[in-house]
Amino acid sequence: MSEQKARKKDVSITINEAWCKGCVICVELCPESVLVMQNGKARVAHLEQCTACGLCELRCPDFAIVVVDKNKLDQSSE
Repeated sequence: MSEQKARKKDVSITINEAWCKGCVICVELCPESVLVMQNGKARVAHLEQCTACGLCELRCPDFAIVVVDKNKLDQSSE
């Protein structure tokens, strides 16, 4: 197994609550059920399941979500 595949995903997801209008698009598109709706806003519920695919960030119409794959950041600095 390569070193890349052996690494656990080190991901951060930031949701700007002020920008989130609660449209549910991110929750519906997430293939790993990482996000949930709570009090009308998207929330990270299962970060450990995130694969950093970026669908939530890409499809958020309000640009309220930022996904950072810290493993990719580490690789670019090598």
